Amino acid sequence: MTEATSTHEREMLALRKDDFDDLLNCAAERGAERVLVRLGLENGHAARDILELRELLDAWRDARRTAWRTSVKVMTTAILAMLLVGAAIKLKIMGAPQ
Repeated sequence: MTEATSTHEREMLALRKDDFDDLLNCAAERGAERVLVRLGLENGHAARDILELRELLDAWRDARRTAWRTSVKVMTTAILAMLLVGAAIKLKIMGAPQ
């Protein structure tokens, strides 16, 4: 390879910044499109589908949080009820006849 050929090849590979940015943007868009296709979201409804998935996830988190709070309330109420029954038996307000 001669020096003239080497210089010519380097000149052909040189890009202006705008051209390089355009090339990067094109590559990024193609990559994003491929990912959407692989995820099955290529039909143009990807944004809506992702929004619905986020809403579903939020609803699941709310339901889980509500279930946990309800469980704590039920346990607390049961403990307080047992304490009240125990106190009533101790104070002979209720219980077996003597």
